[in-house]
Amino acid sequence: MTRGSAAPAPIAITAPMAAPHWALLERQLLATQSVAVERFFARYFDDRGYLLCVPRWSANDGPDDAAENLLNWPVLHALGGSDEVLRLYKLGWEGHLRQYTEAKTTHVETGREGIYFKEFHACFDWFHHGEALNAFVLQGLSDPEDPALLRRMRRFAGMWMGEDPIARNWDPEHKMIRSMMTGSRGPLLRQATDLDWAGDPLEVEGRFKALHGEHSYEQMLEHYRDYNDVVGDNPLNLGATSLAFCAYALTGEAKYRDWLLEYVGRWMTWTEQNGGLVPSSIGPDGKVGSQYGWWGGVYGWGFSVDVVPKDGRKAHRNYQTRTPYGFANAVLLSGDRAYLAPWRGMYDLVNANAKQDGGRTVYPHMFGRPEGIASKEGEPGWYEFRPQKWSPGAEELYYWTLDRSVLDLLPEKPEWVAFLDGESAGYPEAALQRDLERLRRRVEEMDADPRTPDTTLSDDMNHLNPAVTDALIRLTLGGLPTGRSGYPLHARLRYFDPERRRAGLPPDVGALIDHMTEEEVAVTLVNLSPVESRRVIVQGGAYAEHQIERVRREGSAGGAGKEEEAEAEAEAEAVVDGPHFAVDLAPGAGERLTVTMRRYANLPTMRFPWI
Repeated sequence: MTRGSAAPAPIAITAPMAAPHWALLERQLLATQSVAVERFFARYFDDRGYLLCVPRWSANDGPDDAAENLLNWPVLHALGGSDEVLRLYKLGWEGHLRQYTEAKTTHVETGREGIYFKEFHACFDWFHHGEALNAFVLQGLSDPEDPALLRRMRRFAGMWMGEDPIARNWDPEHKMIRSMMTGSRGPLLRQATDLDWAGDPLEVEGRFKALHGEHSYEQMLEHYRDYNDVVGDNPLNLGATSLAFCAYALTGEAKYRDWLLEYVGRWMTWTEQNGGLVPSSIGPDGKVGSQYGWWGGVYGWGFSVDVVPKDGRKAHRNYQTRTPYGFANAVLLSGDRAYLAPWRGMYDLVNANAKQDGGRTVYPHMFGRPEGIASKEGEPGWYEFRPQKWSPGAEELYYWTLDRSVLDLLPEKPEWVAFLDGESAGYPEAALQRDLERLRRRVEEMDADPRTPDTTLSDDMNHLNPAVTDALIRLTLGGLPTGRSGYPLHARLRYFDPERRRAGLPPDVGALIDHMTEEEVAVTLVNLSPVESRRVIVQGGAYAEHQIERVRREGSAGGAGKEEEAEAEAEAEAVVDGPHFAVDLAPGAGERLTVTMRRYANLPTMRFPWI
């Protein structure tokens, strides 16, 4: 893998193109989201960037939920949103770090000196750490030279790499993270309690509307009664690899890449030792299942909560949806998609345990003791059978590998994939219009919100966040929506505005990716301005990880002789052999380009193309 070379001369697009509906919708969505972000910030933040809420340590309504109110803001800017979006994100992030450093607990021992220490949660799990970091790990897409970003990314990554003398989360002997609950004050090396999860007592009934449905603090404690088995490593800890990935992409320092590949390699070894199934519990001795059984641990294969307080039912919480992203981080840093092989193999291993139930085939989604995690009786086995195959992360795995067999695991082909296959021509407009309507409803509800700060929890406004970027990521970047898990952006293309020296599509420019194969991406670029020309830089991948070989322009020599046709074809193809190329768009001009690339050929970087 390399970091690529300089780009060739710009490709000039001069042929007029009538303004496509999808391009007008893209620009409308970028503009209106930018305005809505300003209104959201004015409604729910003060001038210090503090969230107007009651700050708490809690898995229900803790700092991760507070940070989620900034979800997608850096990505919105990196797509082409206004500079004000990035400014408000940074103000909100700085305020968030200060607010939760100042906030202290009375009952939870670890948080008595501050929920945040060294600007990071003192001790919690990576399910929630990831959600707290979902915007931060994407900031470098727009702001890779920010000194505070670089400083924090190094510090945060070091907390899981054995570099911090207080946050001793890393076991250098066994090459593992020592607990499911870790943070800036180190790992929790005892059984967790309901207090560790639910946080300090608070008044609920009549004051707050808890989003998990609890009506009292006692119900909050009951919700986490079974969240005990946290000692040793857990696949959710793969979320820590996002910090190492970003630290590498920002600095190029080899130690971050080395640690990430070593740690992911450990999980591949543990998976192999466990017969091809990613275990959910690694004991303190570095051995699979030595503490709670390979299926044990909070959010593990056998994590069935006996009673959910709000409705009294059992809940099955085997959260594996984030695990494949950890393996994908290794792909980004190595170019080797063999890191994804264990996850692909698991689908077959789990679904091979299907059975017949009333004439239909059902598939297991859990392994352990069906009576619940508190049960010590009976032999563990597969349970929680459903008609749907076990397939967490299947759409993502298809994206990374383009293995068509993965789609057979899904109940139906995703609409976006159908569009890329040429089967759903109206998808772009429909998807963009859905996001516009989603934005309208959120602003409407925000304007009608009657709550005061002392009756607001940190998660109350999460669903009103106006940054709705899923359709834009899919259609303009050919990428996976970044969601709320705290992982990097996966994309086939990304854009930069060299005139304004920033990330994102330049003003008036629309982009639509309508076809993708392993080697090719077809993208239409159009300049909606009838009076101004625009230059856009097109990059292979979110982090220049894809090497662009050639760019073929659409069109033909039409009726020309063989010699003229051959000359026209030669002019229609530009050799790039680098991570990016530039396009000059004349006023009102547009064209469809086919970009040939080698995926994951370059070492990832967040540096802008002109740095």
